[in-house]
Amino acid sequence: MTDYITLRPIAEGDLPILFEQQRAPAAVWMAAFTAKDPSNWEAFSAHWAKVLADPAVTMRIILANDQVAGSISCHTWFGEPEVSYGLGQAFWGCGIATRALALFLAEVATRPLYARIAKDNIASQRVLERNGFTIHGEDRGFAEGRGAEVEEWLLVRHAP
Repeated sequence: MTDYITLRPIAEGDLPILFEQQRAPAAVWMAAFTAKDPSNWEAFSAHWAKVLADPAVTMRIILANDQVAGSISCHTWFGEPEVSYGLGQAFWGCGIATRALALFLAEVATRPLYARIAKDNIASQRVLERNGFTIHGEDRGFAEGRGAEVEEWLLVRHAP
């Protein structure tokens, strides 16, 4: 399945798909740091309007066999250039995130590039490490998706 992974700019018609993917209970738990109410379409739409209007954000749709599998982005909302991504649960465990991140890193030349993940998100840690990210620290923050404080790994990739 990973032979057919491509990235493209986001289109308006992608938003309802991403909304459904990001509000699934398993996705909310895995991501941890989500919107306060992942089922609020108005808040989701307002957030995406800001994201898509921000020229400093690089945002791509991840396609798997021409199906919207998720999204990937690079932003500086927290000061450092940071990559984040999410897949619909139907696309987990197939190598799609690993391949999509490799494609994205070839497109986005910003280095160093950072990432943050909940410490118990082992699958995402593997995706990042397979793409050259290393753990450089840890943090703790309130995760809306879990309604609790969550420990995080801070990762960095220096090399192109």
